[in-house]
Order: sequence, then structure tokens, then C-alpha cells
Amino acid sequence: MATDIDKDRARKEGFREAIFNRRMLICIFTGFTSGLPLYVLIQLVQAWLKTGGVGLAEIGFFALIQVPYVWKVFWSPLMDRYTLPFLGHRRGWMLLTQLALLVSIGTMGFINPGLNLWTAAYLAAAVAFFSASQDIVLDAYRRELLPDVELGLGNSIHIQAYRISGYVPGALGLILADHFDWNVVFIIIALFMLVGIVMTLVIDEAIKDPTPPKTLRAAVIEPFRDFIGRAGLGPALFVLAFLFFYKLGDNMATALQTAFFIDVGFTLTQIGAIAKTAGLTAAIGGGLVGGLIMVKLSINRALWLFGVVQVVSILGFALLSIVGANPWMLGFAVAFEYLGVGLGTAALTAFIARSTNVAFAATQFALFTALAATPRTLASATTGLIVEQVGWTNFFLLCTALAIPGMLLLLKVAPWNENAGRT
Repeated sequence: MATDIDKDRARKEGFREAIFNRRMLICIFTGFTSGLPLYVLIQLVQAWLKTGGVGLAEIGFFALIQVPYVWKVFWSPLMDRYTLPFLGHRRGWMLLTQLALLVSIGTMGFINPGLNLWTAAYLAAAVAFFSASQDIVLDAYRRELLPDVELGLGNSIHIQAYRISGYVPGALGLILADHFDWNVVFIIIALFMLVGIVMTLVIDEAIKDPTPPKTLRAAVIEPFRDFIGRAGLGPALFVLAFLFFYKLGDNMATALQTAFFIDVGFTLTQIGAIAKTAGLTAAIGGGLVGGLIMVKLSINRALWLFGVVQVVSILGFALLSIVGANPWMLGFAVAFEYLGVGLGTAALTAFIARSTNVAFAATQFALFTALAATPRTLASATTGLIVEQVGWTNFFLLCTALAIPGMLLLLKVAPWNENAGRT
């Protein structure tokens, strides 16, 4: 009969196995190769356009090229239904999208955006499409790869590697642009897609004998039927509402943070040296800590605990708006807010993964992540108007209030004492 010491040893060995295994290493590479093309679009492309003589209005409209990240659910059934004639059900699609990204990113620098703006826009839209398509299959593969106990940590590691990949186009790419022509810069950045290509070639399929939907109609209908059928229409709608509202408050609070810091009175140097460093460090640290905690703690309880931190941390910005341009307060407010961002994102991503049926991983994951990303788009469009009407302090108090509905929905979708949730 097992003693308490034997049980404790088994728990510790299980914890170590959940952290130190090949699956976690794969999540690092999926995160890096997934994040790289997005940061090319939102960081490097802006500099390329600006130095190419494109006006600010046109650069602003380039944000529309990110629409495929929201619309990816419409073609995700194709990737659930069809298997390409090489590498298997998921890896074939991985390799195809990664090769397309390597070529499309590498081609961008050969275009002068000031003279061929529409060509530049089409090529950037192609990068967005291939990037969103890669996300569909990488998310599905990761869901198939990770056992339930590792969903929190594995997805957290993926997210942090995703963020770190931004240093390639956002730092290395901009530094290279000061010394080389843009065609050289984009080729060098594109070559980092080899990280994902090599990963795809050396890993195995997560499921050896997959059973994809037999028809395209089934690939479209069955994921939604399965999702609704597991608990019923009412609980399914509660889950969808929760995905929308859980991060609404902090998405709004961070949408205009640079403009907020400038209005408070901080210099650009202070913002870059303090805010950006503190934010990235806290978000990555919070995400990794959250992932480790979820190995021991259920996803439901993590959503509650991390959600409270996420809500309270918004008040740090409200306090900063009252205190004024104090560098120490800036560092504290940003670190606290992004700690909440990191923890909340880790828990939400694990919840999405758990809510996804492995049989329809591509379509369901695409639906859930697209819905969770929608508030970020809405926040960017509406926050400026709200701030002009109510001021910064009241705005952050409003953001705090808007975070409450997502917490209340936890009563329905992730009860504290129900580990499996209702999905």
C-alpha cells in the first residue's frame, strides 16, 4: 500500500515531468514561429512604409491587413478536413504555410512601397493570411500534443515565446535597416522562419492515426454541433460571452497606454526604458508563473485567482493618472498591469484549449481565439473617444468595471469547485 511519502514523491515526479519534457520544447518553437510574422506586420512593416515615403494616413489603413487573424475561422475547416500528400495531417499544413511565409516576407523588401503601395498592401495581406493559417494548424497541433494537465503550462510557454519573437523584427530588423537595404533586411528576417520549418520536419504528428471529418460539410458543421451538444445552447453561449468579456477591461486599459504616459508627463526615453521593459518582463514572468501554477492548480481556479489580479491591476493606471509623472509609480503600475495581463492570458488560453475537442481542434480553436481577440480590435477603435469624454482616471475606473462581467461569468463556465468546467 502506497505511503504518504510515496504519494508525495509521485506528485513531485509528475510535476517535473509536466515541466521538463519534449512537448514543452516544441511549444517554445511553435510560439516563436507563430509570433514572428505578426510582429513583422505590426513593427517592421510600419518602419518600411514610413522610410519609403508613405503617409501616416495610408500607414494607418495598413492595420486592416490584420483582418485574417479574426476571419481565420472561415477557412479553418479546410485544414481540419483535408490532409496534404506529405508529412501528415497537421505537419503538411505547417510546412506549406511556413514556406509561404518565408517567401512572402523575404519578397517584401524588393518593393518600393512609396511607388507601389497597392503591391505592398497585397503582399502584406498575403503574409497576414499565411500567418493566420499557420496559427490555425499550430494551435490544433498543440491541442493534440498536450495532455490536459499540461495545457496551462504548454500554452503559457507558447505565448511567451510568441512575445519574445517580436525582438527579431522589432529590434534586430530595425537595427539592420540602419545599415542595409530593405531587401537584405527582409531576407534576413524571413530566414528566421527556418526555425519553424526545421521544427516541422523533425517532430512527429501528435496523433498517429487521425480521423478527420469525412466531408467538408461535416468539417464546417460538426465543430459547432459538438461544441453546443456537449452542454447545450445556453452554456455554449455563456462560454462565448465569457471569451469576449474576460479580457475586455485590460484590453481597453492598455490600448492607448503610450498616449496616456505622454499625457501624464513622461518623456519618450522614460517610456521606452521603464514602461516597455517593465511591461514585457512582467507579462512574460506572469505568463510563465501562471503556467507553472496551473500544473498544480486547476484551470478553473486559475481563472478566478488570475482574473482578480487582472481586474485589480487596472487600478494601478488610475492611481498613476492621479500621482502624475513619478518614474517609480510608472514602473509599478506597468509591471502590475502586465503581470495581470500575463496571468490572465495564460489562464484564458488554457481554458480555450480545454474547451476544444481534439477531433475538431483547428476550427474550434480558431473560433475561440478569434472571439477572444475581438475586444482588442474594438478597444483600439473606441477608447480614444471615451477618454476625451471622461478623462484618464474615470476611463481606467470604467475599464475596471467592464472587467467584472467576465469574472461573474466564471460562475457559469468555470465554477471554483468543478475542475472540469462545463465545456
